Amino acid sequence: MSPVAVRGPRQPPVERIRDELSAAAGPEVAARLPAGYQRLGHVLVVRWPETLRPEFPRLAEAFQRTLGVRTILRHVGPIEGELRTPRVEVLLEGPTETEVVEDGIRWRFDAARIMFAAGNRNERVRAGRSVQPGENVVDLFAGIGYFALPAAKPGRAAHVLAVERNPLSVRYLEENVRRNRMGERVEVVLGDNRTVALPPGAADRVFLGYLPTAVPWVGRAVPLLRGSGGWLHVHTVTDAGGAGAAAEAVVVGAVEHAGGTVRTPARAHAVKAFGPGRTHVVVDVLVVPGRR
Repeated sequence: MSPVAVRGPRQPPVERIRDELSAAAGPEVAARLPAGYQRLGHVLVVRWPETLRPEFPRLAEAFQRTLGVRTILRHVGPIEGELRTPRVEVLLEGPTETEVVEDGIRWRFDAARIMFAAGNRNERVRAGRSVQPGENVVDLFAGIGYFALPAAKPGRAAHVLAVERNPLSVRYLEENVRRNRMGERVEVVLGDNRTVALPPGAADRVFLGYLPTAVPWVGRAVPLLRGSGGWLHVHTVTDAGGAGAAAEAVVVGAVEHAGGTVRTPARAHAVKAFGPGRTHVVVDVLVVPGRR
């Protein structure tokens, strides 16, 4: 009886491609290939260093063959401006409009023109599960529905006011509301959240999902909360060492400066790394407008 061959664990896609690159161009070149990438539906987003440029065509073909993607985009610089526009170049030409499905929610967007951070997935899920059925929610930086749709769908909010100033994002936000059949509960507002008219004293919860920091908007958010109090979810970036405590102190200070009262201790949650030595965190804080 012949022995049964025992197979080891299958290599991750990047390691298989690294082996191919090593055989073709040498191990020193292969060692420069980063392990990470971001898959957004049929679009792959990579951060390959410029030193690998001679190998870009070979790598693009290998990733297309291995992962079955149709389009490959490469980050060429930091996110730009208040509208958080990605800077990318096309390495494998194909459709950049794509769809991502998370926790039963479908997001459609143009990956070359709209930022969608896969690293925020857990926070999007947590946001939806933090909402209580029947709540009134405001999302001051709605984008294509990053927190508005989780609040409305798994969170079962009664009403979500989704504010966004980027017309392209609003186009996809409205489409995503329709695709997820949330039109009766999500109200989309095109405009700058600093100046657009918003109903005061009506929100049970406000999401402030803007980086590098949404702290300057705390003063805008506090008056939107019910008189009996409500939750703020404030995103910011801070030093990795002691990130939680530092962020909590900054947000509590902003709430008090805005005339609000913190009802329970603020709690910071790490979302993801944000560059060397920096961490993206969100601070949850229960606030009553006015002094108590």
